[in-house]
Amino acid sequence: MLADGTPKYWYVRLIFQRGLALVYLIAFLVAVNQFCPLLGEHGLLPVPLFVHSVSFADSPSLFFLFPRDAAFKVCAWTGVVLAALSLTGASERFNSWISATHWFLLWALYLSFVNVGQVFYGFGWETMLLEAGFFAIFLGCSRSSPRVVVIWLIRWQLFRVMFGAGLIKLRGDECWRDLTCLDYHYMTQPMPNLLSWYFHWAPEWTHQGGVLFNHFVELIVPFGFFAPPRIARTAALLTIFFQLTLALSGNLSFLNLLTIVLALSALDDQFIARLIPARPPEVGEAFFIDRLPAIALAAVVAWLSIAPIQNLISPRQAMNASFNPLHLVNTYGAFGSVTRQRFQVIVEGTMDSPPTGATLWHEYRFKGQPGDLRRAPPQIAPYHLRLDWLMWFASMSPYYEHPWFVNFMAKLLGGDPATLSLLATNPFPDRPPRYVRARLYEYQFTTPNQRRDTGLWWLRDDAGTYFPPVALDDPGFREILERNGWR
Repeated sequence: MLADGTPKYWYVRLIFQRGLALVYLIAFLVAVNQFCPLLGEHGLLPVPLFVHSVSFADSPSLFFLFPRDAAFKVCAWTGVVLAALSLTGASERFNSWISATHWFLLWALYLSFVNVGQVFYGFGWETMLLEAGFFAIFLGCSRSSPRVVVIWLIRWQLFRVMFGAGLIKLRGDECWRDLTCLDYHYMTQPMPNLLSWYFHWAPEWTHQGGVLFNHFVELIVPFGFFAPPRIARTAALLTIFFQLTLALSGNLSFLNLLTIVLALSALDDQFIARLIPARPPEVGEAFFIDRLPAIALAAVVAWLSIAPIQNLISPRQAMNASFNPLHLVNTYGAFGSVTRQRFQVIVEGTMDSPPTGATLWHEYRFKGQPGDLRRAPPQIAPYHLRLDWLMWFASMSPYYEHPWFVNFMAKLLGGDPATLSLLATNPFPDRPPRYVRARLYEYQFTTPNQRRDTGLWWLRDDAGTYFPPVALDDPGFREILERNGWR
């Protein structure tokens, strides 16, 4: 208890659950807008095909029962409503069992999307959200105080997020050791934003200092999460500041926001009570869960932590991995390697049939990925553009390693409205193109002088063919589509 009688960790629970509700809200809005075009019955990687090839035990999801677009939409909108109720605090106004049920539904719904989301949901922040969402089930409501063990389990997740990211860098790219990674990162990261250009051209000492600060925050500071309150508070504030700088310098989906939410668990009620006007109501429940169930929860997490700990200390550390189908205790990391060049896959179409050397090709523009040299890199995060992120990965390897890409090209040839909704522009609004192709370009930020003289944000050089020109009725193309299960 605090001096004024406020139950300990009441404020921590409040800001953690509200922050987590915001992340859930963003994640479910992404599902509302993108899940069916990407993974629906007629998506790029249809869920109905996936659930016929994978067992429920390996990837539990409600969508094994109802792999239909209607179910995807209902569950996504249900998640939006539940997250909004949590964000306003409505879900915690009754008793802890209602609150726990509410948070369990959020977790189960999002687990259902992630476990059938395949490569489009294969990002580390998906498992981060599920693990944090699971712990939120046990935090109670506004009339109760959470057990300290639950708060420490959240801090344990935060430790794995930060320390894992630090270790993967030291073991990975040598540029993290010679302090040069930030010479490239701002330009070559998955999705630069407006400030990325300015960070890229900042003085060299800021790049080297940034790498050193990164190592300090990810390798030293995490141990402070388990220290006495004043040290833990300082560690939390350093982590939050670090995540804010990352959010300013690029679009990393809701990764930075979610990490900030986790860092709130390392603050203390005495500190938080001075910052927010909320006052706790009369406490009707001392604790949501009894001591023995809390100890049992900690024991389960400890057992599930064995594999992540082994991964942390392994010289062959995996960057992001889940060791169980419920995504309860995972291993994390980010940017173990940094690319020195930025390649972009530029998708084009034409009405010429067949195309010739004189054919005029028209580019499809993506919402977040670079394309138009004059367009400033947009701010997207904490929203997540799943197709745009996969386009960044696609540029690093041949198209045949990405089955969804061939299906994507077929959707463009068919003028599929759902697929086109994922793009910024459609150069063929009246009827679909007869041929599509993809070229690979190397993109570079303009220098400050070039930016001043030309107004361009990017320069690019043609790096060759990525995907050859095809029509929907080409026999070889149709054969590839049939192998992918396209319909």
